[in-house]
Amino acid sequence: MLSVCGIDCGMCPSLFKECHGGCQAVAGKVYWTKQVGVTVCQLYQCVTDKKISDCGACEKLPCEMWFSLKDPSLTDEEHRVSIKDRVVRLKSARK
Repeated sequence: MLSVCGIDCGMCPSLFKECHGGCQAVAGKVYWTKQVGVTVCQLYQCVTDKKISDCGACEKLPCEMWFSLKDPSLTDEEHRVSIKDRVVRLKSARK
C-alpha cells in the first residue's frame, strides 16, 4: 500500500497505531500533521486539489514541496534518498 507521496505504508510501524490505515483511509489527516501544526498533509492536499490519484501523476514530481517537507529525524542525505526511493515506487506503480 502506497501513500500519495510514495511512502510504503505497509513498512511503517505507525500504520495501524497512529495512522489508522494510511493517508487515503484518513483523508490526509495522518498522525504527524498535528505535530507540525497543520490539519491535512500538504502533499495529500495538493493531490486532492489537482484531482490526481497520487504525486506520480504530477508532471512536477518531485516538486519543491517534497524537498521542504523533511522528517527531522533524517539527515539531508537520508531525505534525498527517501525522495528518490518514493519517486521510483510511484513510477513503478504506474506501469
